[in-house]
Amino acid sequence: MKAAPALILALVLCVSLSVGRVEARSQITIQGSTTVLPIAQRAAEVFMAKHPEVSISVRGGGSGNGIAALVDKAVQIATASRFIKFDEVKKAVANGVYPVPHRVALDGIAVIVNPQNPVDKLTVGQLKKIFAGEITNWKQVGGRDLKIVVVSRDSSSGTFETFQELVLQGARVAASALLQASNGAVADVVTRTPGAVGYVGLGYLSGKVKALRIGTTDKAYVDPSVATVQAGQYPLARALYMFTDGWPTGDEARFIDFVLSAEGQRIAQEEGFVPLR
Repeated sequence: MKAAPALILALVLCVSLSVGRVEARSQITIQGSTTVLPIAQRAAEVFMAKHPEVSISVRGGGSGNGIAALVDKAVQIATASRFIKFDEVKKAVANGVYPVPHRVALDGIAVIVNPQNPVDKLTVGQLKKIFAGEITNWKQVGGRDLKIVVVSRDSSSGTFETFQELVLQGARVAASALLQASNGAVADVVTRTPGAVGYVGLGYLSGKVKALRIGTTDKAYVDPSVATVQAGQYPLARALYMFTDGWPTGDEARFIDFVLSAEGQRIAQEEGFVPLR
């Protein structure tokens, strides 16, 4: 019986040490762009397999929401498919947060239609008129007599911001547009709707939708692809980012370095994006 107190003490010590180890596990929270989401999720999985002492949670919600979470100190890393805005920087600094950008990959914005649609190319000028509601029927751009259904990302999306800059150039998206919260949702609507046209990040292309060739003139049309984005030929291309509060240190720095490493860039490419090099 005298051994019982010693045994109990040993068990308490074991439990205490176990709890200490769990509590000591480093936590990184990532939020933001649904475009960057596949890269962040896969990189996090591989990184955690290599570093089991680190726990990384990743969620989407849009670039604007991710940056807002970083500004509010709710996450350690924000992902974005656009650069941070000046107003967002002002809010961050006022809250003691100093966003540092890390360019992690390149991407093209693919314009997609239903596979039944015979139209296979558009100019940036035609796209602007379609998404602004000035062109409303596919027969106006060489297609069938079919009403155009515009499908767009919502305003919290970095993809929306980039499309707004590169295509709409100050014009407003049509009031009739169906606004979606993610790339996947846009693709789903286009898949189900014969007259639909939408746009998604390159990594969201599949056999369920048809990607259009895009031209800056009516003589030079380019397919959205890794090769054309990397070569600077595709007109709807952009950089993808991760933002940290200040220059990262510790596990945050190790994770960012991993994403930028040869292995991390292979992950970006395997997910359908364009590596930096």
